[in-house]
Amino acid sequence: MTAPLIEVTRFGWAPQPYEPVWRAMQDFAETRDDQSHDALWLLNHAPVFTQGKNGRAEHVLAPGDIPVVPIDRGGQVTYHGPGQIMAYVMVDLRRLGIGIRSLVTALEQAMVATLAGYDIDAFAKPDAPGVYVGEAKIGSIGLRVRQGTSYHGLALNVDMDLEPFSRIDPCGYHGLAMTQVSALGGPASLDVVADDLSTQLCRTLNVRAAEHLGALPI
Repeated sequence: MTAPLIEVTRFGWAPQPYEPVWRAMQDFAETRDDQSHDALWLLNHAPVFTQGKNGRAEHVLAPGDIPVVPIDRGGQVTYHGPGQIMAYVMVDLRRLGIGIRSLVTALEQAMVATLAGYDIDAFAKPDAPGVYVGEAKIGSIGLRVRQGTSYHGLALNVDMDLEPFSRIDPCGYHGLAMTQVSALGGPASLDVVADDLSTQLCRTLNVRAAEHLGALPI
């Protein structure tokens, strides 16, 4: 049986404003049907804190000049900025024959396998979604599932300014250390890491990729 197709679109690494991309994901989810291909969007954002549906105001400590955007994914507050790969995963869970927990696991496994290729020993935690190296977090996951389809996805720290994470309790954990690929001996190139991450995501989701460059529908 042929694996389902996922359209992998790279939008370049010019930092994108958060809210229009989020709205475009919502539009994609609302207008797709049973015949629509799944999609994986790869990009990075201009600096922004996003507050999930379960987020609590006390975890936003001192945002300063970085905007805080309440959004519709699960989880608490996190930071997105230049040098961090966003992989927005918009899939039909029914078509793939998986549930939400299996989707989270697939995203975690893809990041762990990508990092293993750089001799970085990373792991997932059963009680705290995301990917960790030692005591530090390197990759975050936040999802929204609507009528059996997902949007939002994962964020993998590659080569970025980590200081803004100190302005929040990342993912609701006070004092949680953050790390990134380039600080652990891996590549600083977003293109290189995105290539590897995309390959691993297709493997863990059991889909086949059709890749192209594109402009965001915003």
